[in-house]
Amino acid sequence: MDFRFRTSPGPRGRSGAIPSADSLERVRSTGTLPLVSVVVPCRNEALTIRNCLQSLAANTYPKERMECLVVDGASSDSTADIISELSQIHPWIRLLRNPKRITPISLNIGIQNASGEVILRLDAHGTYPPDYVSKCVYYLERFGADNVGGVIRTIPAGDTLLAQTLALVISHPFGIGNSSFRTGVREPREADTVPFGCFRKSVFQRVGLFHEKLARSQDMEFNVRLRRARGRIILVPDIVSNYLSRSTLKSFLKHCFTNGVWALYPLKFVRIPFSIRHYIPLIAVLTLLGLGGTSLVYPMFGLALAFAILLYVLTSVCAASHIALRERRASYLFTMPFAFACLHLSYGLGSLVGLFKIILPERGSED
Repeated sequence: MDFRFRTSPGPRGRSGAIPSADSLERVRSTGTLPLVSVVVPCRNEALTIRNCLQSLAANTYPKERMECLVVDGASSDSTADIISELSQIHPWIRLLRNPKRITPISLNIGIQNASGEVILRLDAHGTYPPDYVSKCVYYLERFGADNVGGVIRTIPAGDTLLAQTLALVISHPFGIGNSSFRTGVREPREADTVPFGCFRKSVFQRVGLFHEKLARSQDMEFNVRLRRARGRIILVPDIVSNYLSRSTLKSFLKHCFTNGVWALYPLKFVRIPFSIRHYIPLIAVLTLLGLGGTSLVYPMFGLALAFAILLYVLTSVCAASHIALRERRASYLFTMPFAFACLHLSYGLGSLVGLFKIILPERGSED
């Protein structure tokens, strides 16, 4: 790849200078910007896909050096129509079809049809600042990395108290643990995984494509293989994407439950060293069920159950107080503990289902 910016020291130093408009213009004029293939898997994203693609259209990366492959997983809403409409306006946008629906197959279809030497995997639920693509390409080359990604800024899906609460709960350490790309980092660092990765296409020739049985967690499993192949994954705080959170309690619970299922179920197919934070909700649910069941026979265990619940409530209230003070909104003292409990219980119950799915025999393929 004949693509060089003037760079400062590697990821253990400070982030250094970001690519300026002048430096990008100089490289553009010499024709050395790499062709970037943006791959966007989607299914039933009529509410978000337009904003996602319009944010890409507003990116400053030259469109003659970029293509966007939107892979629709047999949407039953107007998602495909919106993509087709936008592709008429922006010829660099292409609609591809995935009749099997699930995300990793869509990703693989996009990669196999990509012309670029750089693959940028994006999410239809996100929007991306005008310099997003340029920064991804810049830092991929600057650090000599195989995959770079940034931090996620969670945006409420509406101006209601519930929507704002749900956005905050998945960006606070008590809600999602030590997920650096959600809570933020100060300097570039090597990471186990990053969201919305920007890869060299040669990585997929070396490591293989995404695991097609993993409807979720496919990014994490791929990055495990990449690290085992001595690939470098860099999390860069200067790369920021906006992620639209769920707007209703029902959709939030469903999303958390499904994430919980796929925190364990992939272990049926591959060995992924999930972080301990992925298992804590399951441990909590098993503890509550165990203490609750045992207390029916041995009442003394009811005290242990009450203590566990009290400890969780006090910790939750402390986290809610921190958020209420930071956001200067007293109502979060009441809504955040409820939202934390919804997140942890639904995720933990989902993980319990995932555990059963590992134990029980397969009844058919995953959709």
